[in-house]
Amino acid sequence: MDPIADMLTSIRNAQVLHKEALDIPFSNLKYEIAKVMERAGFLDKIEKEGRKVKRTIRVSLKYGADKSPAISGLKRVSKPGQRIYKSFKDIKPVKSGFGIAVISTSKGLMTNKEARKQRLGGEVICEVW
Repeated sequence: MDPIADMLTSIRNAQVLHKEALDIPFSNLKYEIAKVMERAGFLDKIEKEGRKVKRTIRVSLKYGADKSPAISGLKRVSKPGQRIYKSFKDIKPVKSGFGIAVISTSKGLMTNKEARKQRLGGEVICEVW
């Protein structure tokens, strides 16, 4: 199983049901992905909860004034069976600049815009729009 794809599916399902928050099993990578999405304005608030084995990530979802979700789509790009790597020259805007791609670089996780600005390439983990 792919834990990152499970996280993205959980977020997608919670937004369809108009939930305010959801809990995701903790991992450092999932926490960093959520922080990047929060920084880009797609999620409202991220918190670590619990201790040791029972540790979770509390994700508060963001909605517009008309109750429409801030995230209209999520896509897992690099999968465990097929990793997708891009140099900074090959990183393209997502949905004409309205979305972001989460990229794992040598300086940590960042959006596609930040990676291009810092001239860093890496593994394209997912796209959010």
